[in-house]
Amino acid sequence: MSLAATTAMVIGGEGQVGGALLEALGDRPVVVTQRRWPAEPGYLDLASAARCVPALQPDMESHGVGVVFIAAGMAWVDGCEQHPDRAYAVNRDGAATVARMAREVGARSVYYSTEYVFDGRGGPYPEEAAPNPISVYGKSKLAGEAAVMAADPDALVVRTTVVYGPEEQGKNFAYQLAQRLVAGEAVVVPEDQVSSPTYNRDLAAISVALVEAGARGIYNIVGPETMDRFTFARRLARAAGLDPGPIRAVATAALNQVAPRPLATGLTIDKMLGTLSGAGHCPRPRAVEEAVAHWQQHPRGRPWPS
Repeated sequence: MSLAATTAMVIGGEGQVGGALLEALGDRPVVVTQRRWPAEPGYLDLASAARCVPALQPDMESHGVGVVFIAAGMAWVDGCEQHPDRAYAVNRDGAATVARMAREVGARSVYYSTEYVFDGRGGPYPEEAAPNPISVYGKSKLAGEAAVMAADPDALVVRTTVVYGPEEQGKNFAYQLAQRLVAGEAVVVPEDQVSSPTYNRDLAAISVALVEAGARGIYNIVGPETMDRFTFARRLARAAGLDPGPIRAVATAALNQVAPRPLATGLTIDKMLGTLSGAGHCPRPRAVEEAVAHWQQHPRGRPWPS
């Protein structure tokens, strides 16, 4: 299905994934929601956002079947551990409500999930690996996957991780790292958390390509390399022209974080590459240096500190 002839809705358009989706969708007709939790800025009230879904219907009558990108959720890992009821209300119940409303108006859903659905003992993980989340965040996102697919059997569930790149709020790890390094502050990064850093523009472009290819079910969309967070931080700094010297490696246990973190994670992308190669359009995710070069050549969102 070509999104050029459909209407899309991006729930969470102010976030980094939502913002990248808006860029990837280009001139296509798009409905955007940006409403936040009144008490907790940054958390979109998905149940309330679901009431916006019927706004798709008038445009769908002229542009065709629509798609709803659920790019909002509660992604604060320690906050989910401290507030499990809210985590499930947002990541499972709110997302399912959106998917159900989308199905009722004839639209498909795309739900963004995480590598935290795994326990981090055997990564990088393919889509068919058995989930075993060890944190409330991971459990709520796994429950969200099941709830969304129950509400919309044609839904696309995208698992991703360590997303970085341009965004309006400047909250992701790349911005935080740059801010600390420019200020001359030490940066402590775990050396035993292995993952697959993902450029948000690649995540968005590949998401759109998968929708256009008619993909459904679970797909991993991550960067092409698996590395520990310390290595990622140093490569990110060097690519941005910053001194990586103040970046210091520590064990995750030394950080005393509220929620347990999966360690040996990362995700494989063979399924995604196979689907898009077969569809004749296969945008490939970029390595860290290439992604940062693209970001610098095509600036967007909040500038990095200088």
